[in-house]
Amino acid sequence: MTTETTFKLTYSTMFNPPEVLHTHFAEAMAALKVDLGREIPMFIGGEERVVAEKYHEHSPINTDLHLATFQKGGTQDALDAIAAARQAFPSWSRMYWDERVYLLRKAADMIDQRLFEMGAVVTLEVGKNRMEALGDVAETAELIRYACDQMEAHHGYRAKMAKDPLPGFDSTNTSVLKPYGVWVVIRPFNFPAALTGGPVGAALVAGNTVVIKPASVTTWTTALLVDCMRQAGIPDGVVNFVSGPGSTVGAALVESKDVDGITFTGSLEVGMGIYRAFAQGDYVRPIILEMGGKNPAIVSKHADLDDAAVGIVRSAFGLQGQKCSACSRVFVESEVYDALVERLVDLTSKLVVGDPAERETYIGPVITKSAYEDFKAFCAELKEGGKVIAGGDVLTDGDLGKGYFCQPTIAVDVPLAHRLWRHEMFLPITMVHPVKDLDEAMALANDTLYGLTAGFYGSEEEVGWFFDNIKAGVVYANRPQGATTGAWPGYQPFGGWKGSGASGKNAGGLYYLPLYMHEQSQTQIRRA
Repeated sequence: MTTETTFKLTYSTMFNPPEVLHTHFAEAMAALKVDLGREIPMFIGGEERVVAEKYHEHSPINTDLHLATFQKGGTQDALDAIAAARQAFPSWSRMYWDERVYLLRKAADMIDQRLFEMGAVVTLEVGKNRMEALGDVAETAELIRYACDQMEAHHGYRAKMAKDPLPGFDSTNTSVLKPYGVWVVIRPFNFPAALTGGPVGAALVAGNTVVIKPASVTTWTTALLVDCMRQAGIPDGVVNFVSGPGSTVGAALVESKDVDGITFTGSLEVGMGIYRAFAQGDYVRPIILEMGGKNPAIVSKHADLDDAAVGIVRSAFGLQGQKCSACSRVFVESEVYDALVERLVDLTSKLVVGDPAERETYIGPVITKSAYEDFKAFCAELKEGGKVIAGGDVLTDGDLGKGYFCQPTIAVDVPLAHRLWRHEMFLPITMVHPVKDLDEAMALANDTLYGLTAGFYGSEEEVGWFFDNIKAGVVYANRPQGATTGAWPGYQPFGGWKGSGASGKNAGGLYYLPLYMHEQSQTQIRRA
């Protein structure tokens, strides 16, 4: 998103936005709150669908706030959506690739036009502060445009190959990437715009048709995104949206043999379950998984400690730590450990916890009562096994008692054998530990099932060593904008290694779009 000024909103630039963003966000939030509670249908085969059973979405900011009513779809709704996508596939896939690019760019433009409305919805249903929410929506449009740009740059992924050395014959050999068919996108609660629009945009530009299944606690944003695609003129049946429980709707999508590919973002446990279930088909089908992280930051004795502290706090506590890229582990050379910890505590104490719709708020609520109870349990563990030096409690005074508000929390003196060094908490909690040298820090940083993001602060000479040795898909050095968070399409491709990702290719990067296509080698022979 670019305003009338030269400002471009990204996760790196959002900390100092122009005044116009605050003004428009506040206006959109005020307008939105006038029309809460309406019923929103599913969208299957170009038609809106309502069913007998419903579910209400409430805000984690104030659980009395009824945001919208959604359809509690079932197995048949999922199967109907797959059938609609299958029926739409031949005409969509045979459309000239530049026509698909044109329509998807129109969809991205629609998202830009509705930036503030959609950002306000993200704040209400996820609990993101206003800049994080606007960033989520702006990133969605950029992910779609990046997929379009890659399709255009590769001329539809059609390339001439060498001619066979056949005397008396002329050979024409062509490599073509073609879409698979029906693609399912299952997304988590925390990035309801970007983690829907990114994979959906890539799948569509490639020529697939899609079925979208959002997390039930944050369904509203996805419904608005689908509406943008309808407004852009995406044909009926190409984009389908089903809402309902993962145990029924989600299971039906994963278990169907009529689905040709899946993109899932969520926990390692659920992702591996989907991976195994999807493997029960008649043959191997593509699956793109992004499954969380336990992301470390390493701080050298040569680091700029002010940059390190700011970057760590932003990555540990942005979106209440509910990012797969959140910085949950910090390893610091002992010579600067005390000085860094002092800075971290000071910065953390200044963070404003409260209604994320308010301008001054940095930390909003966690997403559900379950996450709220997990926070209390984890903090009790850390207080028993170590020391909590900042935060550690839930907030219940006044209006905060109506939502799920938790203090940003720093723990130290936690034994390295403690389970929470390896468990993805997905909450505003980070743990800090001193190390004797950088080699020890690297060994600890890599000692995890995950490999999503990582950060480093140190000298220029040490940066190369860090890049050479860290086992993660997205790595940053000396970055005050975020130690482990803040990737943006076209700038930092986002994806993980090991238990954090299945494809080895990162979203918003050079090699992601071809994951949604398979290659056909075409040979034609003519007599000379």
